Amino acid sequence: MSDLVVIVYPTEAKAEEMRQKLLELQKEYLIEIGDAAIAVMHEGGKIKLNQLMNTTALGAVSGSFWGLLIGAIFLMPVFGAALGAASGALGGALTDYGVNDGFMKELSSSLQPGNAALFVLVRKMTADKVLEAIKGTGGVVLKTSLDHTREQALRDAISASPGAVEHPSTPGAVPAGTGAPSPVG
Repeated sequence: MSDLVVIVYPTEAKAEEMRQKLLELQKEYLIEIGDAAIAVMHEGGKIKLNQLMNTTALGAVSGSFWGLLIGAIFLMPVFGAALGAASGALGGALTDYGVNDGFMKELSSSLQPGNAALFVLVRKMTADKVLEAIKGTGGVVLKTSLDHTREQALRDAISASPGAVEHPSTPGAVPAGTGAPSPVG
């Protein structure tokens, strides 16, 4: 079963930095990510989704291959490739992979302009090592499907200073919510 985590950052660049950090942790087999998308609220209320996987391009490439193959059988490879690319691109554009696009846009509609929300669908993770790696990265947890204990551990980790001990009564630990953007406008 996968868990959804949504964290709001002050800029799209900060959200992208965090996504890249999570992808590096995935290369180290500490986390398995099903999807990692960024939603950015622009001036005027327009929401832009930055998906990890471009399903339209993937569909076009796949469709081109199969269209070329089938077209070669019927002695029309160029027509087959073009038709395959067009139908693959259409199919890819209509495919919603990972976190539902409508859900991301709905949840992101409450962001302040310029803020970005990182949506991560986590399949598996080594929690203690991942939390240590993201300690002090900032942001505000907007929504999760984690239980209360794991959600609080996540909140504590992203709001703690990188060298701080996890115990909340430790001197020098940063209080939750300090220095992070307000997720709602």
